[in-house]
Amino acid sequence: MVPVTSSRLVRNRRTHARPAPTLERPGVVWAVPGLVFFLIFAIAPMAGIVYLSFTSWDGLNAPQFTALDNWSRFAGDSQIVQSTIVTAALLVGNIAVQAPISILLGVWSAGRQRNRAVLSAIFFLPLLLSTAATAIMWRQLLDPNFGVPSKLAVLLGSDTDPLGTQNGAIACLIIVTSWQFIPFHTLLYQGAARAIPPTLYQAASIDGAGRVRQFFHITLPQLRNTIITSTTFMVVGGLTAFDIVLLLTNGGPGTDTAILPFAMYQTAFRTYDYGYASAIATFLLLLATGTSLVLVKVSGYDKMTSTLEGL
Repeated sequence: MVPVTSSRLVRNRRTHARPAPTLERPGVVWAVPGLVFFLIFAIAPMAGIVYLSFTSWDGLNAPQFTALDNWSRFAGDSQIVQSTIVTAALLVGNIAVQAPISILLGVWSAGRQRNRAVLSAIFFLPLLLSTAATAIMWRQLLDPNFGVPSKLAVLLGSDTDPLGTQNGAIACLIIVTSWQFIPFHTLLYQGAARAIPPTLYQAASIDGAGRVRQFFHITLPQLRNTIITSTTFMVVGGLTAFDIVLLLTNGGPGTDTAILPFAMYQTAFRTYDYGYASAIATFLLLLATGTSLVLVKVSGYDKMTSTLEGL
């Protein structure tokens, strides 16, 4: 038996001792640049907008504190009520159109069908275009004098202007927005569908489940996290959309498609009432944040800890 010396005990203790903290684990230090960036370019501007919502400011002179005057005006503004309704209609319409189409296309493009890669590349082209270019292009296509409606008028024998009514303009906004952003959400679902373990489908096939049952009982539950993420993107994007409304309908006909961001733009840059525009912006911030938090809470997304979706 080899005697254990004191020096040997010391070496063993040093070997099994917890390693001293090194620069390889700096902890929160690595987050400091991101936190500073977020503080300067996100928190500070939002705080400034909230402050301006309690002031009267024309953009030139110094802001004058007016307490709750802007918010009292906001609460009794019928145009804000109409803009909120139109914003909600566009939001619900976009989700209703984009979500099911994106899921189906994403699951399909994750497969191994013939010519799948070529068709997917062609389908994703609208995602490469800017929103401004997309709106201008569709504006020309929907022009009642020189676009597609003029050709349909010859065939149908009556003039049609899809942007001339509120329902038609809202429908056009939903179609154009979906045409551009469905490819983005399809990419999300494509990546999530490829991450589903093939053994689940193999076991389901052995049990006699067809493609439809596999889709509803395997694919959709596995895509739960992605569905919530995609829907959250749609909600935030729908509440902050502006350029497509400006270039496609300009809030018309009349003010029938003047959504909240468009109303904020008109108030700020056409009437130069930056204080009231800041109140609208603050309301949009609260609405988008609250809607996203409710969506996450109701869906249980905050309690999901599995790395495999739906498991």
